[in-house]
Amino acid sequence: MKPLQIEENLKKYTQIGECPVRNVISRFSGKWSMLILCVLAENEATRFNAIGKAIPDISPKVLSETLKSLEADGLIARKLYAEIPPRVEYSLTELGRSLMPLIGDLISWAVANFDKIASKK
Repeated sequence: MKPLQIEENLKKYTQIGECPVRNVISRFSGKWSMLILCVLAENEATRFNAIGKAIPDISPKVLSETLKSLEADGLIARKLYAEIPPRVEYSLTELGRSLMPLIGDLISWAVANFDKIASKK
């Protein structure tokens, strides 16, 4: 690769406001976001407590914050049912569903390479 081409390739990561890696991938790359997306991908519509049971080491506060963030990013939808008590269900949006094959590939890679990486600690 020519030095000018290398410089141009690196420049795309330094444009903080325009960098897709920083501004898109970071929105769902945390362990909680990915796990929540996976839980929702396995179920049509899922209630808050069911997500919490599927991911027992997440606190309710962090779960709530992560769900709000994923909803704000358009990856999940929140549906409130006007019942007493109110019922809320979460599901993947079309955008969220379009992301899942890529996350599935990452999960497959992680499963295949877990022992190699875990042994390095």
